[in-house]
Amino acid sequence: MTDSAHLSPASTDAKPQRGIQSLDNTGELLTALVAAARPLNLRDLAAAAGMPPAKAFPHLVSLLKIGLLSRDASGCFEAGPLALELGLIGLQRLSPTREAEPEVIDLAASTGMSVAMAVLGPLGPTVVRLEESARPLHVSLRVGTVMSLVNTAIGRMFAAYVADDVRAGLLAQDHLRLAGAGAADIAAQKAAYARRLARIRADGIDTALSKPIPGINTLAAPVLDHTGSICVVLALMGPGGGFDCEPSGQPARTLRAATSRLSRRFGWMAAVSGAENADT
Repeated sequence: MTDSAHLSPASTDAKPQRGIQSLDNTGELLTALVAAARPLNLRDLAAAAGMPPAKAFPHLVSLLKIGLLSRDASGCFEAGPLALELGLIGLQRLSPTREAEPEVIDLAASTGMSVAMAVLGPLGPTVVRLEESARPLHVSLRVGTVMSLVNTAIGRMFAAYVADDVRAGLLAQDHLRLAGAGAADIAAQKAAYARRLARIRADGIDTALSKPIPGINTLAAPVLDHTGSICVVLALMGPGGGFDCEPSGQPARTLRAATSRLSRRFGWMAAVSGAENADT
């Protein structure tokens, strides 16, 4: 048995491993198709991968044979049955909170703000991770805090994306949550609340200025899965006046870029264009 059969992780990481050039070229075609997020014909796919059509075609034929690609009625290339099966296996193994952890840490480091991660728990939108900034905020928010669907950006983000019947059930218990609203307030704000949720869905972000905590501003954005369902919300928090809370500001773009990367990892293809727009 040769020494190469016993290569340790350290030795394999020491220098780049030599691969098969033709497979590298094949990978470039697959990467280009994923980036396009739509079926492409031979000419456009080859151009996106930076190679002549005559060079790309044999690779595509092989990908068709093994099922990684298929062709639609117009002859354009798209994901094949084997690619779909591999994608489903990958999605089943993903844990939203585990995958989001590095993004939470990076957001706190790059923005200098505190970052919260929340999921929809049995009691409502619940903070499950809090990464403090270098200058921690003196707030009552803690891991385990359940947020109002009416008066917090994190809660409104979940409210904007869950089904109507789920939202109605959660709103009935909103008075029990942090900054929760009572039934009378919810009824009085019904029309304005519906407009706010529609705007959140359109913008993909929400802000809370000095609410529910005076002097603390929040930006929140959703992470969506392959069905478009919300699975995690990430939020930036900082002192009022300490950062730009505009949806078009740099903190919002940074937050959107992070949630778009995560959404794409969970199979939400609309996140491809969303991430591009967030960085422009």
